[in-house]
Amino acid sequence: MKKLSLLIVAVLVTITGALAQIHQPVKWSVAHKKLNKNEAIIYVKATIQSGWNIYSQNVADGGPIPTSFKFASSKDYTLNGKTTEPTAKTKYEEVFKMNVPYFTNEVMFQQKVKLTKGTATVKGTVEWQACDKSQCLPPDEYNFAVTVK
Repeated sequence: MKKLSLLIVAVLVTITGALAQIHQPVKWSVAHKKLNKNEAIIYVKATIQSGWNIYSQNVADGGPIPTSFKFASSKDYTLNGKTTEPTAKTKYEEVFKMNVPYFTNEVMFQQKVKLTKGTATVKGTVEWQACDKSQCLPPDEYNFAVTVK
């Protein structure tokens, strides 16, 4: 009887652990393209699981948490303008009582940088919130670094 009880507990613990996995519907990657010896573009790509979305950087006050970028200060590079994004889809969100810009499937953000040396490691953080039709996950962050040579 003790063996059966231990087996049942082991199975329940295993099932509970599998169901308690943290859901991560967004995967991030970073790359770069050197334009010339003094300029480069940093690409930050979000691959979004089907049925989920993340929000644009350009969400009005009172809406969901927008995607935002923070780049580390460095003497090796300076930011050239703001982080850009493609045109977002827009839908009316009853919960916010406003039109909300969002992305599905994948989105590529771009940041131009001016290099003060030939090589620079560009570091930063992107903060975002992912939602599907029934839930929004808490805001999350992705720290990245890419070396431009």
